[in-house]
Amino acid sequence: MGSTQFGNFQNFCRDSTLPICNILIPRGEANQPPGQAYLGINACVLQGIGLGGNRNLANLGAILVDGLAILTTLFLLWRSERKRAAVGRREMQLFLLGFFIISICDIFTVGGFPLNDNVRRGFTAAHLAAIAATFWILMCNGLVGYQLIDDGTPLSILLVLGSAAAVFVGTGYVALDTGFNFTGYFADESYGPRHRNIALYVLYQLLPLICMFIFFILEAILVLRVLQEKRPMIWLFGAGLLFGIGQVFQYVISIHICRPLDGKIDGNFFQALFNLLSVVMIWIFWSSITEDDWPVA
Repeated sequence: MGSTQFGNFQNFCRDSTLPICNILIPRGEANQPPGQAYLGINACVLQGIGLGGNRNLANLGAILVDGLAILTTLFLLWRSERKRAAVGRREMQLFLLGFFIISICDIFTVGGFPLNDNVRRGFTAAHLAAIAATFWILMCNGLVGYQLIDDGTPLSILLVLGSAAAVFVGTGYVALDTGFNFTGYFADESYGPRHRNIALYVLYQLLPLICMFIFFILEAILVLRVLQEKRPMIWLFGAGLLFGIGQVFQYVISIHICRPLDGKIDGNFFQALFNLLSVVMIWIFWSSITEDDWPVA
């Protein structure tokens, strides 16, 4: 990939429904669904269902999945609260809360609600910040099982929540500056003809992948070397596989779903569904290695 392609979202926004596209398009055009036709004649714009007054609810499928994700997350938070002796219970709940916030923001950023331009940009900044911070919390959960610091203690919670808050604020600031052009630095970089934003590319695309990779490595070592078990790896591998399938639908297959169906649905619906299933698998994995019958290393 050439240096001019690094940080470039133009093809992503043309072929997929991504929240970041809301703040990378010219002001005044963000009240339409992401995946804008202005990005090229090959773009497929979600049409959804009409609400009257030339307004559409573009991404009804994703909205329904996000609603299911919100209910599922609340259930998992309740189940986690009941596992009072489980290692990393509070830290896992922080991860679930992050996913809860992502699901709410997703409704308003890629759901295609006919929102005010500035409102959508504000939700988008919170969405991108929540994604970066939640993946950071997931990585921290990978460290909790090693008991470097007693889990659930004020110090442990402060380290996880404090570092995640720093990631949230940093990513949110870059996204807000990109969308509203407070300083002119990030917006000038974004509104170029190639729709590049290196800072958000790192924070929104690369950081979550790095955090997830570290989480999987840490947990695999914990299960195979410390607990000396193989069964929980089924859930861990399942979580990674489901997340990967969701990304394939979002970045590769989306445009091929959208065109034949005349914009009724695209890969974002499937990506939201597989992300939800991946989070459920992560919770099942965590639950399986915190049962009372595991040996203490």
